[in-house]
Amino acid sequence: MASRGVVGIFLLSALPLLCLELRRGIPGLGIKDLILLCGRIFLLLALLTLIISVTTSWVNSFKPSQVYLKEEEEKNEKRQKLVRKIQQEAQGEKVGRYIENVLKPSQEMKLKKLEERFYQMTGETWKLSNGHKLGGDEDLELDSESQTSFETSNREAAKRRNLPMPVTRVSPPAEQPTKKEVLDLPEEPPETAEEVVTVALRCPSGRVLRRRFFKSCSSQVLFDWMMKIGYCTSLYSLSTSFPRRPLEVEGGWSLQDIGITVDTVLNVEEKEQSN
Repeated sequence: MASRGVVGIFLLSALPLLCLELRRGIPGLGIKDLILLCGRIFLLLALLTLIISVTTSWVNSFKPSQVYLKEEEEKNEKRQKLVRKIQQEAQGEKVGRYIENVLKPSQEMKLKKLEERFYQMTGETWKLSNGHKLGGDEDLELDSESQTSFETSNREAAKRRNLPMPVTRVSPPAEQPTKKEVLDLPEEPPETAEEVVTVALRCPSGRVLRRRFFKSCSSQVLFDWMMKIGYCTSLYSLSTSFPRRPLEVEGGWSLQDIGITVDTVLNVEEKEQSN
């Protein structure tokens, strides 16, 4: 590739000289002139070859350094990865040793203490012993000291619990539920009937209810009606609108007797609670 470039440059540099000589005229060109022309061409070719060789060597001197830098970077990356991997493995081993040597024993000790405390509270400390095998020539009786310790621990647990003595009490006979009285209102008369009056109840919620009654009906029917819509007579009372006064009712009085002879509006009011 370099030789081809040199030849190309030589030809390009020789073309101007040939053109100049051809302008002077081919007939006037002698042998001496041809020799001078060839010498000039060879001299130019030598200079170009020198320049090209120096330039290529100078350019190639940078390539190894770049390749060396890339190789060094790759080596550093590999080295860093290896170091990180080793550190991670070492950290994992430390964590595993810590769990095995510190965490697990502490958790087992806590569980054992909680289990002992639970069995002492319930009086079942015998579950904490290893037990004995049945049969054989071994002595199956516990030592006196361990037996007394078990008994004292059981007594203490029973004292802490303060278990009440079982007492058999005769349950009283169940009271039969009292039947609620269902308030029956008289049948509402038709609008065309005579001696009929319409009574309206204005509730504390703002709702207004209307119903027709005969004038001869008992005045107690008004309170029964108020009870049936959900207002107890012990907490609420009835009063006239104008003039505003509480409605007085007795057992033998009719609506006509208490002054309800025309359509009337009554207010359901809450009674004042006495201390």
